[in-house]
Amino acid sequence: MLSEGQVSEFAERGFIVIPQVVQGDALARAARRIDEVVAADPPAPGKQGHHFYFLATADEPALMAPLTGSPAFGLAEDLAGAGTLEVPGQVQVALNIPPYAHRPGRPHIDAAHPEPTDEPIEGTFTLLAGILMTDQLTENCGNLWAWPGTHLTHAAYFREHGPELFCAYPPIGLPEPEQVTGRAGDLLLAHYLLGHNIGGNYESDRTRRALYFRISARGHAAHRGEFLQDPWHDYPPVRSPARP
Repeated sequence: MLSEGQVSEFAERGFIVIPQVVQGDALARAARRIDEVVAADPPAPGKQGHHFYFLATADEPALMAPLTGSPAFGLAEDLAGAGTLEVPGQVQVALNIPPYAHRPGRPHIDAAHPEPTDEPIEGTFTLLAGILMTDQLTENCGNLWAWPGTHLTHAAYFREHGPELFCAYPPIGLPEPEQVTGRAGDLLLAHYLLGHNIGGNYESDRTRRALYFRISARGHAAHRGEFLQDPWHDYPPVRSPARP
């Protein structure tokens, strides 16, 4: 189970990294399956930076094992409530290929459109779960960048201006970003509204690998607008009087 300190850290910062949640055979099988996926459809020669594969989880038991065959999914439900999360239908294999001299200028949230549109709100989810598949012990090794606390700032923006302004790049004030570091088998849990982006990979000669799962609470699609304004709508265990 997550400690109260970890829950409080998630509430304040919008993400936590839990060491060595996935180990042993589950991690090794997933690594071998990533090798197979990449070998069957390799990046173009000379490709640098991000390269993604999006796969149906029903067809990928080896890639699902790090989430559902380890404590990872249960730890996610410590934030949302036992039995509240749906098993995701898709897994993302995320590569970051060196040398990639890149520094993200600003964060985004996962949305189809960079600016607001008149279309219905779609594509939101509750929680991003990431499994590090390679060590990322120092910065600029393909790390994910996160802007701590922006899950709260985004929610405040949508409360003030309305969820119809939903887009990938809401105009909010930004704190200093941080790069997520850790070892293969570490678990990242991040709020959907946390601003994040792809970093560079120029301090390492190794391709960064990670698995990402976009997880929704049951019934999430029916209350997307409410969730954008209330960051704890899908997180009853996290909500408290100090977390409006």
